[in-house]
Amino acid sequence: MSEMQYRRCGKSGVLLPEISLGLWHNFGEGAEYSVCRGMIARALELGICHFDLADNYGPPPGSAERCFGQLLKNDFASHRDEMFISTKAGHLMWPGPYGDWGSRKHLLAGLDQSLRRMQLDYVDVFYSHRPDPQTPLEETIGALVHAVRSGKALYVGLSKYPPALFNRACEMLREEKVPCLLHQFRYNMLDRSCEKAVLPEVDEQQTGAIVFSPLAQGMLTGKYLNGVQSGTRAADASSVFLDADKVAADNARVAALQQIAEQAGMPLTELALRWLLRREEITSVLIGARTVAQLEQCAAAAGQAPLPEDVLAAIDAVE
Repeated sequence: MSEMQYRRCGKSGVLLPEISLGLWHNFGEGAEYSVCRGMIARALELGICHFDLADNYGPPPGSAERCFGQLLKNDFASHRDEMFISTKAGHLMWPGPYGDWGSRKHLLAGLDQSLRRMQLDYVDVFYSHRPDPQTPLEETIGALVHAVRSGKALYVGLSKYPPALFNRACEMLREEKVPCLLHQFRYNMLDRSCEKAVLPEVDEQQTGAIVFSPLAQGMLTGKYLNGVQSGTRAADASSVFLDADKVAADNARVAALQQIAEQAGMPLTELALRWLLRREEITSVLIGARTVAQLEQCAAAAGQAPLPEDVLAAIDAVE
């Protein structure tokens, strides 16, 4: 396994590992504490020091942060300064007019609740988790600025912002001397929509870029090529982003990519991650492993030589 490599976030002093660990659906109430502990311990051993959370991660919402907070308190408190921890607010968390979206009220209350759940004084990055079409951007940006100036976050980020709004938000943050550190968005071999405008805007704004869903909810591991098995995410009726119809629609493309990976002598998972890391604009790739073995397989994509041009051309030809 190659050693973890680190990339700079835009023009900042922050370096992130090429592979980061997201805690979206793998540290909720149903997860075993010992398994979660083993994941964090092995991540640190592999050089994966960035842990990405949000207030609504679980399930249920809040449970991933509580689990992570217990792990920090019980087992990893001495490693806090080795870790780069992020959280977010902006999705539904509690009933009533202040439990959702991008108001100052919601974002700052959400940050305070996240800090209590994780038993932290501050996070390294606090994100606006999604743009709010009703709240003035100035209000959302003001809340992010306050999070830094109050000492509750060292940096701020934006998640899932469309290019024009991202550009405007970055300009506003820069004027406040609290520049945007990271933009987080979806990117994988089955969804390349960000290449048209999002990636160029990230490059123009000179921010870091961290991508989620790099394995397309598990499709780019190849595990659905023989159908949807019970116990998988696609078989879960509550899954929002993946179901049997989505699997069926994309399986021909996945099969073609699997063949390319085999010809290149690597697992499809590694191919998918190295393909993302080919771009200099990408600072880090967020993976959501459920086991240490999955974590190790993903970490193996870091520090590798660029993919050969013929492999990249073959991937581009998959339709």
